[in-house]
Amino acid sequence: MKAAVYSSFSGPITVQSIPRPTLSSNNNDGVILQVMATGVCRSDHHGWKAHDSDIQDYVKKNGFPFVPGHEVSGIIIEAGNNVQKFKVGDRVAVPFILSCGKCNMCCQHSRPTICERQEQPGFTMLGSYAEYVAIPRADYNLSIIPNEVSFVEAAALGCRFTTAYRAVVQQGGLGGTSNYIQSIAIFGCGGLGLSCIMIASAYGGSHLQIIAVDVSDKALDKAKEVGATHIINARSEDVQQCIMNLTNKNGTVGVDLSIDAAGFKATCENAVYATRRGGRMIQVGLPIGHKPPIIPMGVVAGKELEIVGSHGCAGNDMPAILSLVKNKKLDPKKLIEREVTLEEGAQTLMSMDNGSPIGMVMITQFDNVPNSRY
Repeated sequence: MKAAVYSSFSGPITVQSIPRPTLSSNNNDGVILQVMATGVCRSDHHGWKAHDSDIQDYVKKNGFPFVPGHEVSGIIIEAGNNVQKFKVGDRVAVPFILSCGKCNMCCQHSRPTICERQEQPGFTMLGSYAEYVAIPRADYNLSIIPNEVSFVEAAALGCRFTTAYRAVVQQGGLGGTSNYIQSIAIFGCGGLGLSCIMIASAYGGSHLQIIAVDVSDKALDKAKEVGATHIINARSEDVQQCIMNLTNKNGTVGVDLSIDAAGFKATCENAVYATRRGGRMIQVGLPIGHKPPIIPMGVVAGKELEIVGSHGCAGNDMPAILSLVKNKKLDPKKLIEREVTLEEGAQTLMSMDNGSPIGMVMITQFDNVPNSRY
């Protein structure tokens, strides 16, 4: 099969022929997918640059080459003997966290996103920038894609939208029955940040103030297009003063909920400072490979802020998010910037040295599938 691979960290990513994955006695709970769509994500760039310890561990054990890619949807072409819920021919969506369903975090604490034995395509195993990919733990993690949802939409959900859902709704608390959140600031308007804006718009109602912060006017224009009510250019404006002006109500300033969706030093620190007394800040962007943020713990203590981590999304939450797309409450296509070949996807990943695309780039054009997005 053809796959985009690299043979050294930060080295060239090229399309080569490598063996197609097969099911083994160690993967009788898994499936082989024919990849129909897979997203080019900045997390894959972090892995390629050796910022991710899981990929480093994989390479130490198995050596190069390595195949990136973790946002994926496809068709099951082979299923292990222990797979009960799925069959050959099923169209399925894949969360990037493949939890085990057996460890303490999964069973006793119902926290599969921090599964003690989690697997991740493109990090702990070869990924989805390929014509085929092996996915373990199928019954516990995969979801059938509704007929009304395309492969591209399903792949877009696999990381960025599902990660945004957990950050905004589950960890952030937006949309709860006793919801106090009237304002939210989202720092970073890449694929994840824009997904957070769209999830906030879907769950927050007309009263919600959605403030988008970025250094790119193009990214901020896109943020306004997909649901932000206010935009702030951090390159040319005083972020904290702007947020104070926007949120000043009865002497209380700051947003109820802030989200760092970028993972940079400045976005993390600004998200903390932007949060009102007693508010909540969610760290969902990965602050790795950059200068680490300095968290003002005196502010955290004095204002009784909650700082909450957020990581991916559980496989059993995927059907609810697919339903949002099916019922036209969420439109991932708004973030699809372009659909490309494997070669173009590899080039896009390497070009993230100079910044990320606005929105999402999806690899959908494979030699073995003429029209892979449908």
